[in-house]
Amino acid sequence: MTTMAADEPSSIQTRPSLLHRLKTGDHSESWQEFYRIYGKLARDFALQAGLTDTEADEVVQETAIAMAKHLPEYDYNPKVCRFKTWLLNQTSWRIKDQLKKRRRNEGLVAEPLASSRDDTTRTSADKRVADAAADLDSLFEKKWRQQLLATALERVKVRFTLKQFQMFDLTAYKEWSADEVGRSLGVSVANVYVTKHRFAAALRKEIARLERLT
Repeated sequence: MTTMAADEPSSIQTRPSLLHRLKTGDHSESWQEFYRIYGKLARDFALQAGLTDTEADEVVQETAIAMAKHLPEYDYNPKVCRFKTWLLNQTSWRIKDQLKKRRRNEGLVAEPLASSRDDTTRTSADKRVADAAADLDSLFEKKWRQQLLATALERVKVRFTLKQFQMFDLTAYKEWSADEVGRSLGVSVANVYVTKHRFAAALRKEIARLERLT
């Protein structure tokens, strides 16, 4: 079974070493790593807030630029200000800037004799964007939790065999019964229950560990 090294960086864990390298000028590989870890999160967040692909790409770039500018004054201390909160604020401000830019551009190109249907369509689109933008905190939290769970699952998988992971996956996510899993994988029902419990406990522990770090 393919495994991941125990010390391989996760896709959501805030790593003080990465932030330190960025703050001290080790930018080339460090920023590539930053984009890999947090770029997709920021981009998905922007898309879910109602932005286009192009606008979302600009949010990622502008967020990175803003964070580079403010990194020297950022003190990594989860007890004082969690990195997640700081990243949320930086990304949210960039998203709101894009929404303002969109409205300005739409105002410049709007035709004075636009049909009522066009007005209705534009109003509906503006409302969807405004509704999404008004709830950025919960949108970001949802995306963060999704990636947190995916990262924890990835890291816990390497501690179990492939068959053990299949037992957990089939019962917890595919909603198969223990009898069905046992027959399919050739294991006892008791084994299915025990493995599911052990895997779930390990997953909860890993999620809690990652939450403390972010």
